[in-house]
Amino acid sequence: MKPVIIRSLSELRKLTAQWVHRDESIGLVPTMGALHAGHLSLAKAARDACDRVIVTIFVNPKQFNNPEDLENYPRTEHDDAEKLAPLEVDAIYVPDGDQMYPKEFATNVSVAGLTDVLCGAHRPGHFDGVATIVAKLFLQSGANQAFFGEKDFQQLQVVRRMARDLDIPISVVGCPTIREDDGLAMSSRNLNLSDDARKTAATLQQVMQDVAAGLRTGKAMGKLRPTALARLKEAGFGDIDYLDLRAMDDLGELDTPERPARLFAAAYLDDVRLIDNIAI
Repeated sequence: MKPVIIRSLSELRKLTAQWVHRDESIGLVPTMGALHAGHLSLAKAARDACDRVIVTIFVNPKQFNNPEDLENYPRTEHDDAEKLAPLEVDAIYVPDGDQMYPKEFATNVSVAGLTDVLCGAHRPGHFDGVATIVAKLFLQSGANQAFFGEKDFQQLQVVRRMARDLDIPISVVGCPTIREDDGLAMSSRNLNLSDDARKTAATLQQVMQDVAAGLRTGKAMGKLRPTALARLKEAGFGDIDYLDLRAMDDLGELDTPERPARLFAAAYLDDVRLIDNIAI
């Protein structure tokens, strides 16, 4: 079944009103396009859980700090639609900038606390852009459930808090990170890696697994971090924004996994910012 492509809010609401009238549940998968197996796994999870599925594609300018990064972000709408066709997705919502941010748009959604660390500390305003666009997509679609990958775990927690705080009646579902055969977390940004950098990229996950193994044997993050950072630099990584152990619930920094925690990393390779996290 080829999904219908919708470009206006009026079209979207006309379609979803029919589903709501028939008491059909709606699953939402927000994306910025350049779909890979990770995105497709979210669409499959939505299909398994809901009667109807909407995948959104919108490269959100408000969550980019670097104009060049926004310009270089892959845009592959035709290929994305082809990939979604076999998955029984009902609609692809592809609004343009004026549809999402009309003239004189003046509202910003900000989530305090969770956005002050990790990517939030290195990309000022990024999570305001995420929270604002996701809130709009939740309200525009009227979805019952929304599906996000755990690769962007901080984003997942921010979205959950935003929906809870604003009383948006939606369940935010986290889905496992999908990885390449060598362990690299799938990301649309991986398309921007050179062939040599792509081979090196898997080192990030290898180093993280070794740190995780050390943490599980009782070693402290403060002792493990210097060796891990040195290994990444030796492999060819550039700036390393963070390699942190954080509590899963509030993202507070930990030295040992004294409560449920995740290991987070963000590092540059070939001018591409790679992020990853794993449960400890």
